[in-house]
Amino acid sequence: MARCIMVQGTMSGAGKSLLATALCRIFRQDGLRVAPFKSQNMALNSYITRDGLEMGRAQVAQAEAAGREPDVRMNPVLLKPSSDTGSQLIVNGEVRGQYRAAEYFKMKKSLVPEILRAYESLAAENDVIVIEGAGSPAEINLRDGDIVNMGLAELVNAPVLLVGDIDRGGVFAQLYGTVALLQPEERARVVGTVINKFRGDVELLRPGLAMLEEKTGVPVLGVVPYTRADIDDEDSLAPCLAQTQQRRPLDIAVVRLPRISNFTDFSPLESHPALGVRYVERAGQLGEPDLVVLPGTKNTMGDLAWMRQNGLEAAVKKLAAAGTPVLGVCGGYQMLGTALDDPDGVEQGGRMDGMGLLPCATRFTGQKVRTRVQACAAAGPFAGAQLDGYEIHMGRTERGGTPPFCLLADGTPEGAAAGNVFGTYLHGLFDTGELTEKLAAWLLACKGLSAADVRAESHAAYKERQYDLLADAVRTAVDIAAVYRAMDACAAK
Repeated sequence: MARCIMVQGTMSGAGKSLLATALCRIFRQDGLRVAPFKSQNMALNSYITRDGLEMGRAQVAQAEAAGREPDVRMNPVLLKPSSDTGSQLIVNGEVRGQYRAAEYFKMKKSLVPEILRAYESLAAENDVIVIEGAGSPAEINLRDGDIVNMGLAELVNAPVLLVGDIDRGGVFAQLYGTVALLQPEERARVVGTVINKFRGDVELLRPGLAMLEEKTGVPVLGVVPYTRADIDDEDSLAPCLAQTQQRRPLDIAVVRLPRISNFTDFSPLESHPALGVRYVERAGQLGEPDLVVLPGTKNTMGDLAWMRQNGLEAAVKKLAAAGTPVLGVCGGYQMLGTALDDPDGVEQGGRMDGMGLLPCATRFTGQKVRTRVQACAAAGPFAGAQLDGYEIHMGRTERGGTPPFCLLADGTPEGAAAGNVFGTYLHGLFDTGELTEKLAAWLLACKGLSAADVRAESHAAYKERQYDLLADAVRTAVDIAAVYRAMDACAAK
């Protein structure tokens, strides 16, 4: 069986996903077969594997860093929040149903056999498994029945790295408080702490590091500097927002919906030298962009009502009428139509008018569409671009005689295009790079600029460079030899 290392954090957003991604890359660079694993994930950003199963995006990035095809075994349990108190439960890539938080808490232990089967299957095929925890192991109200932090570490006999975020402040209290709240047998699993996102002279931290080691009895294995590697973040738009600092020829405004999902669709745009991507939440932020994007959402009707109430819908429609291109993806595509009908209460029930920018109508049903597709763009400025994406949605959209956005590999028309307004269900539509280039060239031409003046790196090459950048920063800052020793010691028990 494979050796393993588990990355836990003092809180959500401490840097667990990035450190796990870096370790996946480091072990791969060291010639090992490595796979990521997260027993339970909660996120609205998901991905469809080549065999049509759904998993979290963080493990997709980690799989890419490891040089592996994303596999649903890497994330056997996925929770997609549908309200403040409920989520859609996905197990081994398949929808299991809707659960309120209290209901899920009572039944989650029953998922342990399926979690272990997925883990053991991966462990039989690899040299190292990099496990990511969730939230914090010190959430003492959730200790009973834990299947994702120390509970899982015990089940698979994993040594634990504990990560704290110094950028938020109070990192010593984060790390000491977390260790102090653990049970003695849990504290024994923590083989080292890592401080993340440090800016400044690390020598100024030395007295604090020594005191932290004395109080916790756990060595500090590294202080990772604030690293500007552009890695897809599953739960935060921070990397995307950082791109707004860069002045680029074209301005793309993505509406930051309250229940936005799969915003990683636009990562290839953010890495293109001609395209400046920013996220807007109010009509006053919209300005006069070169393109407006309505992204995916877990609640199309609720988020359209939000746009209607805060004036964003009216502002987008005004821009569209003046000729500004508008692109809707998945839920954003549904919003662009004339009507949204939810007779069975799949989202929130009832019927509401759409934005009326595309002559399409959507009806929500309980059956989820979940599939990988290859397609060729058919809409005028993008015609011929080869697409490789996936669909994840509950609604069915009737497009009537409207020209399609693209044609699927079997010739089926998909999406809709009407003048300067485009809609599609395809997530990952920019990943091949061909649509990105055609979009950039078209928008540049609309401003009298030439695409020949802008040289773009392929998105695949760009991502590989970012994974190496992240791995180099972590390898330099963290005692990787100590990580290997901890894995070997646990494996020998």
